[in-house]
Amino acid sequence: MRKPIIAGNWKMFKTVSEAEAFLAEVKGKAEVEGVDSVICAPYIALPALTKAAQGTKIGIGAQNLHFEDNGAYTGEISGIMLKDLNVSYVIIGHSERRAYFAETDEIVNKKVHAAFKHGLTPIVCVGEKLEEREADQTKNVCNVQTTAAFQGLSAEQAAQVVIAYEPIWAIGTGKSSTAADAEDVIAYIRDVVVGLYNQETADAVRIQYGGSVKPNNIKEYLAQPNIDGALVGGASLEPASYIELVQGAK
Repeated sequence: MRKPIIAGNWKMFKTVSEAEAFLAEVKGKAEVEGVDSVICAPYIALPALTKAAQGTKIGIGAQNLHFEDNGAYTGEISGIMLKDLNVSYVIIGHSERRAYFAETDEIVNKKVHAAFKHGLTPIVCVGEKLEEREADQTKNVCNVQTTAAFQGLSAEQAAQVVIAYEPIWAIGTGKSSTAADAEDVIAYIRDVVVGLYNQETADAVRIQYGGSVKPNNIKEYLAQPNIDGALVGGASLEPASYIELVQGAK
């Protein structure tokens, strides 16, 4: 049995004090046996959150990292810096990073390797644009992105990756794939991992759904056999909503 994982992606929201208040509100309530709860916050909030989360079951993650350990990369943060803060997870290849910051599949792969180098669990995002969906290219896009992200990883590393299937047309739009549609694509992504490695490795990989996930539909998604959690944007910003998502995953 794969352990469900709910990861809140705060994107560019919350000051440090707001982040601290959020964590104080969800402590205990968002710590559910049998579910991994994660908060992926802006860089500036990570020191305060990792400190406040000590002794809890809430994992703290970053939303990005650079693939180099250090260097002349103004404004960037490296894996070695994140590990020094006791960060556990890092989102890699989110569609907004790919679209607004020109992240390629090659860069995503480099970042995945950087995450493993520093003991961080990568949450790797894959998913299609609306025009790709309408052209019936959803599975092809997910195949290409997944294959590229896993290039050079050992089976042991691959088994630890969290994949987030995020149909780009559903992010922040209020639209979402039906649970059946999401299950179909996520089952296919798992088959891609089978082809890259083997069934045992693929069975270990946790695959989330992301794309307008809310407390009122989380149970429907997680009832599907291949959907192991959710990467949640807007609905993770309010303590009550985040708590409902984690508890709904149970």
